[in-house]
Order: sequence, then structure tokens, then C-alpha cells
Amino acid sequence: MRAESESDPAAAHERWAAGRDELIRTHPASPVPPERRAGFAGLRHVPYDPSLRFVLPVDTDVERQRLEVPTATDGVVPFELAGRLHLPFGDLDVWWLDSYGGGIFVPLKDTSAGRATYGGGRYLLDTVKGADLGGSVHDGLVVDLNFAYNPSCAYDPAWTCPLAPPGNTLGVEVAAGELIPPGHG
Repeated sequence: MRAESESDPAAAHERWAAGRDELIRTHPASPVPPERRAGFAGLRHVPYDPSLRFVLPVDTDVERQRLEVPTATDGVVPFELAGRLHLPFGDLDVWWLDSYGGGIFVPLKDTSAGRATYGGGRYLLDTVKGADLGGSVHDGLVVDLNFAYNPSCAYDPAWTCPLAPPGNTLGVEVAAGELIPPGHG
């Protein structure tokens, strides 16, 4: 989980952003190519906005849908539509990763994509990778848009990432989370 031990979401966000910055800069499996890591200037984030944090139930009354995403390394990664989150300014589909680790996956693309944020969208929840803040499908997921982060393909086109399908595209700007990676916009 992302900084769940912090009782203050803004402080948790600050700790998460610093940790993510360090991870992207130094981890051997970082999506930033090794030859660019030494000069990596760090990630850019929008300041924390508490009005963009919600605890939302997952509306599971959705028509069955399957999404199959071809990748360069994992073959085809299958997702099943598990439900929908109803935010005050639009809905986001909740996907179940129907392979190796399972888990909830919620990508996000808003009107800032390609301008202020990565053009393919960002990730909001990816529980198989520990990118969640808690909750459950039945009691409600902690959905904090401040923690939206760039997929690995935002840093290097050698990575293949599932991007936001139409049900994960909002018609508003979400001024939160990570911005376009340095040198990519």
C-alpha cells in the first residue's frame, strides 16, 4: 500500500512522491533507461488537494466485458470489468487483472493527457503492484486522485503498458498526481 501508515493523507502523499522519485531514479528495474538515470531530474507532482480523496463503493452492476492487452514481455494480459467507480465528475471502470497475481486495476485518462500529464493516461490503482490505499470492493475503495502516477511506458517506449480504455477516460481535467515526466513534453 502507498504510505497507508501515515494518518495525514497529505503527508502520506509527500512521502510516497519522494519514495517514488527515488525508486524511478535508482531501482535496477526502473523504466528510465540506465544511461538517463544519472541525469534524471526527478518527478513532478501537483500539490496535494484533499478534495480529490474519496472512499467509494464499487458499483458491480456492469455488463461483463473483457479487455486483452498485448505486451512486449508478458504476452496478452487479460482484464475483466469488475465494476465502476462513480466520482463526482465522472465514472471510472474497475478492472480485475485476470492472470498471474490478480488484483484491481484502475487507469485514468483526463483532459490534461498529452498536455500536462502523460498522453496515454496514468494509473490510479493497481493492487497487484501494491498501488492502492486500502478498502474493499464491497465496503469502498480509497480513491485518492493525488496518487495518480505514470505507467512505465511514459519513461521509455521499450515498455508496453495497458492504457486507459474509454470507460477510464474523464471529460474533465484532474489536476492531481504525477505530471508529464521530465524531458517528455
